[in-house]
Amino acid sequence: MTATHTSRAHSAKYQWAAGLMAFAAVMLSIVGILDIFRGIAAIAEDDIFLTTRQYVFRFDLTGWGWIHLILGVVAVIVSIGLFQAATWARVAGVAIAGLVIIANFLSLPYYPVWSVVAIAMSGFIIWALCVARKDSFDDAFGSGPSRGDM
Repeated sequence: MTATHTSRAHSAKYQWAAGLMAFAAVMLSIVGILDIFRGIAAIAEDDIFLTTRQYVFRFDLTGWGWIHLILGVVAVIVSIGLFQAATWARVAGVAIAGLVIIANFLSLPYYPVWSVVAIAMSGFIIWALCVARKDSFDDAFGSGPSRGDM
């Protein structure tokens, strides 16, 4: 009878880990795709961006466009690795989400509302990638040694 409860507890933990990994992968792909669009719009110098003169960090809008475009492409690539539960993708996902936070903070004067939303989304991505333990999501995705115990 205790084996049944242990198996259910492990199953719930594995499902939780798989859900967090899927959440992080989907969110990172969404952030990446939206960053790609934001980068293209900035490179084209679209009218959707706001500029202020009295901001500490003065950067060219086209330069920010290239930064967001590159971050977006890398984020989409890393999210594909997260769907496969690759360890390198998990580490890279935290790094890319951190860089997206920094880039969005520095580009606040150009697109303030979306920058705050992207910072919050990236924070959730970092949380989801850091909260699940490696052995939990390995087993959830079928690559762990105790797969037959369920």
